[in-house]
Amino acid sequence: MPESNLTELRSTILKALSDPVRLEIIELLKGGERCVCEVIPALGRSQSTVSKNLDLLYKAGILERRVDGKKTLYRIGNARVMELLKEVDAIALDHISSLSKSAKLLEESVNRGRD
Repeated sequence: MPESNLTELRSTILKALSDPVRLEIIELLKGGERCVCEVIPALGRSQSTVSKNLDLLYKAGILERRVDGKKTLYRIGNARVMELLKEVDAIALDHISSLSKSAKLLEESVNRGRD
C-alpha cells in the first residue's frame, strides 16, 4: 500500500473517532450488538444524526452491521478500537496529571508571594 493511501486510511479512521456522538456510539456498543432503534433513545439524538454517524463508523471499518428482518444491528467490528481508546484515555490522563502538577506549583508560588 503506498504511503499516501495509508495516510488517507489513518485519517479516515481517526476522523471517524474524533466526534463525541460517534464516541458515545462506540461506548454504547462495547456492551454488545444493538439495533438502531436502541441506539437512538440511548443517545437522545435524532434518527438522522444517529444513522449518519453509524454509517460513517461502518464505512471507516470500525463497526459491522447486519440486517435481521426490519432491524439493522451494529456491533464493534474490530476490538482494537477499544485498545486504541484505552491508549487515548492514558494520554488524556497523562495530560491531566501534568496540568494538575503545574497547577499545584502555580498555587504554591502564589501562596509564597502572599507570605
